[in-house]
Amino acid sequence: MAASTDARTAPVAVQQVLSQLKGEELKTWRVAEVRNRPSADERGIDLPFPLGWFAIGYVDELPVGEARPIRYFGRELVMWRGEDGQVRVLDAYCRHLGAHMGHGGRVVGNLIECPFHAWRYDGEGIVREIPYARAIPPQVKRPCAHQWVVEEANGLIWTWYHPFGEKPQWALEHYPETSNPEWTPYQRYEWFVYAPLQSMAENGVDSAHFQFVHGTAGFPDAEIFWDGHRRSGVVSAKMGTPTGEVDGRIVSGQNGAGQSYTRFEGISETLLVAAITPIDRDRVHARFAFTQPRAEAEGPGAGLARALIRDICKQFDQDKVIWDRQAYLAKAIICDGDGPIIRYRRYYEQFYAERAPVPAAALA
Repeated sequence: MAASTDARTAPVAVQQVLSQLKGEELKTWRVAEVRNRPSADERGIDLPFPLGWFAIGYVDELPVGEARPIRYFGRELVMWRGEDGQVRVLDAYCRHLGAHMGHGGRVVGNLIECPFHAWRYDGEGIVREIPYARAIPPQVKRPCAHQWVVEEANGLIWTWYHPFGEKPQWALEHYPETSNPEWTPYQRYEWFVYAPLQSMAENGVDSAHFQFVHGTAGFPDAEIFWDGHRRSGVVSAKMGTPTGEVDGRIVSGQNGAGQSYTRFEGISETLLVAAITPIDRDRVHARFAFTQPRAEAEGPGAGLARALIRDICKQFDQDKVIWDRQAYLAKAIICDGDGPIIRYRRYYEQFYAERAPVPAAALA
């Protein structure tokens, strides 16, 4: 019964890996390469990148006039913010002689300039200027085949990914807390996880792992709702705090494969914006951005508010220990009590554009 009177999870098997990591060592572990791990092929990771909106940075990390290299979806990209304040993204390699424009490239007005021969591109990949040439070759006067649609929302920079370059099929969600001055600026955490995005996403409906990985007293009973590209869930439960139990709710939502949120109600009001973006087949960049009401985060309940965030991050650390070496089994053997993992996989299939569409009946 002790677990029901304290918000902190009990020690579990994966804690043997984490128990010696504190402070800066823990932060370093979260983003460090996992050496001697099995390859993606050995682990059966052959999943495509899912389509959808994905975060590629925080808004305040990219000032006007700055360019930076990024890598997502198995591609080298360059991202820059022009003088007009707009963020643009292109495939990174110059169409001239292949220089990487994210390394040494500079912003000129709203254009990105290649560091090799100063060819200048707009956000569609059209070469607008070549300083030493009398004429621009006609092949580079046309937009690039793959266009990267970019939007800013909730303090993050997002791009729409589709393997065939198709336009966005749904809109980004906006969370009012992120622009409310009565809520705190983001507390930010990040990880690199060596797993496919789908395996990480399935974790939210895997009921049984909460006890054995996170040390909860039992399995959470969640209501899950499926609506096209959206999924939402509600967990209502008694939550332990140092002063006793309170009625709490965890409300989560998923807007396609790349945008999700979780609202924690009861212990300390908290919004978690989870921005999780695939880099390669077996590597994912995970950002957790937390905001809380200032009255709670900076008031008498500040300690509890901080403890909630620590516990959420600790649970993600525990999951990472598993994910970093987990194989992907396309024909997983599921038993009663596991939660709707197979149903979730059917839902997720719609985000793989390279695969044949799943019949609507299979998603029911």
